[in-house]
Amino acid sequence: MTFSIAGCDLEAGDWGVAVASKFPAAGAVVPWARAGVGAVATQSWANTSFGPGGLELMGGGLGAEETLERLLEDDEGREQRQVGLVDAAGGPATFSGSGCMDWYGGKTGPGYACQGNILAGPVVVEAMAEAFDGTAGDLLDRLLAALLAGDRAGGDRRGRQSAALLVVRERGGYGGWNDRYADLRVDDHPDAPAELARVVETYDLELLVRSDALLEAGPELVTDLQRRLAALGRYTGEPTGAYDHATREAIAAFAGEYNFEERLRDDELLSEALVREIRDLT
Repeated sequence: MTFSIAGCDLEAGDWGVAVASKFPAAGAVVPWARAGVGAVATQSWANTSFGPGGLELMGGGLGAEETLERLLEDDEGREQRQVGLVDAAGGPATFSGSGCMDWYGGKTGPGYACQGNILAGPVVVEAMAEAFDGTAGDLLDRLLAALLAGDRAGGDRRGRQSAALLVVRERGGYGGWNDRYADLRVDDHPDAPAELARVVETYDLELLVRSDALLEAGPELVTDLQRRLAALGRYTGEPTGAYDHATREAIAAFAGEYNFEERLRDDELLSEALVREIRDLT
């Protein structure tokens, strides 16, 4: 009832899972990952202990294949399980029990494992693998591309309902306090994969600092911002066009209120996303 891909980018230090399903809130069940350790996708009649259990085993030094064997050996319902793993070295493994519903199966390649059940056909996992291999960019981009390719190929043959994307990176979370570089979910939507892509675009634009255009803090731009920040009650005095301490403090106060603090800079450049947010609100 689900299709997913577990993957990694060893150079960037990213591991993650993307999933879609005709099942509500698949993101609360399927994806598990830990920076420096690996990623697990557990589905079909999902044994959710495979997530933390698989990460614990891989964190102890086991590879994906051996971890998979250990997870399955004591599971009486294993023939109804489906699971994909990628370990710390990028080694993949996938399993589909004989009790999964047609079409079911999986495909692995360097740094990824695709799998799905109740699918339109094998073309779904093949399209996912091809998209992952053929897409440039960060792991986040490649996992999303794979998920969208699987959806275009027919996806879950019962329809669409939820989708999720989890990517972990050491200290990659908000403020650097955890490894959740991206943890995004669409729990109930008639076109969940497309809605997930929209959410990812918004998250990327507003919170991830990886493609933010920079603007020179020249007098014309600063004057405009001073007027707008004054309208928001953040700046006092006449607009001067000088990018001075008072202006920086006003921008910082705005950024803190609207969750743009990671866009603040110490030089003479301004985040285009932060400027756009100030303009949108005024």
